[in-house]
Amino acid sequence: MAYRLSVVMIAKDAADLLPDCLASVAFADEIILLDSGSSDATLEIAQAAGAKTFTNTEWRGYGLQRQLAQHYASGDYILMIDTDERVTAELASAIQETLKAPQPNTVYSIARRNLFLGRFMRHSGWYPDRVIRFYAREQHQYNDNQVHESLNTAGARTIALKGDLLHLTCRDFASFQRKQLSYATAWAHERHQQGKHVSLMAIFSHTLGAFFKTLILRAGFLDGKQGLLLAVVNAQYTFNKYTELWALNHQHTKQE
Repeated sequence: MAYRLSVVMIAKDAADLLPDCLASVAFADEIILLDSGSSDATLEIAQAAGAKTFTNTEWRGYGLQRQLAQHYASGDYILMIDTDERVTAELASAIQETLKAPQPNTVYSIARRNLFLGRFMRHSGWYPDRVIRFYAREQHQYNDNQVHESLNTAGARTIALKGDLLHLTCRDFASFQRKQLSYATAWAHERHQQGKHVSLMAIFSHTLGAFFKTLILRAGFLDGKQGLLLAVVNAQYTFNKYTELWALNHQHTKQE
């Protein structure tokens, strides 16, 4: 007998993304959606698809929000996805097959195919972009990070599943940029609270390093025009987060 699966997601104002996302995980035993205060039809769409919906508007970061969302799940295993992701048929089959006889003390990684400016990237560090999203509910949960949260795997071994998770990372460039800026700001504030510091020289070395790593080391040039543009975007994101940290480091110092 197969173990029960809970698909868990956090959401806000995702009405345009939800239908395809929910359809791709219709095979799950239950779908849990934790909303953080949508003003559109996110909750109604989720409920119409049979999802169990909950709301928490006291936002304390992605990690804690995912922890709370998982708290509402009852399945033996969790598949944590975002509303801008879709489970392919091959991945769905791999998950269902694994649920028949999952391995003990094991988490499962999934390859993501990330969309950037109309192209699903194959290089640039954006593929296979494996993420650990499928795991035993009672054994693992997400850490407390405000951004770039990850699963606490507690020494479990990792098995790679077949099939991809389609990720509509950048459908609209302006929205993507705003999201990147919010990530950079949250990253900088988190590091500042931890007592981290950065020098002016380090800002530029990290920025240039991000560009070179994406375009050359991660073969972004093989992704054509999108690869070049992504290298610039990654450099910009790096510049923003380190400059914000630098600004926080110096916010109480006198101007020269």
